[in-house]
Amino acid sequence: KMRRIINRIRNTSYEESLVLLEFMPYRASYLVSQLVVSAAANASTNLRLNKSNLFISEAWANNSTYLRKFRPRAQSRGYPMKKPICEVTIKISSKIVKKK
Repeated sequence: KMRRIINRIRNTSYEESLVLLEFMPYRASYLVSQLVVSAAANASTNLRLNKSNLFISEAWANNSTYLRKFRPRAQSRGYPMKKPICEVTIKISSKIVKKK
């Protein structure tokens, strides 16, 4: 479910990806928008890049472990539930290339 969101914002600018994520009807789009904002903040503070020049160069989601829970069933038995968890990676690059 996360891949359909990530495929849509790949190779878009920072501002355009935030607008796309804001108007997507999926619950996971809020989580991806938080990741994009965090990655842009890291790029601007650590690498001193301007946020208007940033774009999402790579983004992918990989399967991770399962969240294991037990659901109560009849006669005091537990029914195991496995909810899949994914790891999302977003790489941001700058459009401006500095010449030496």
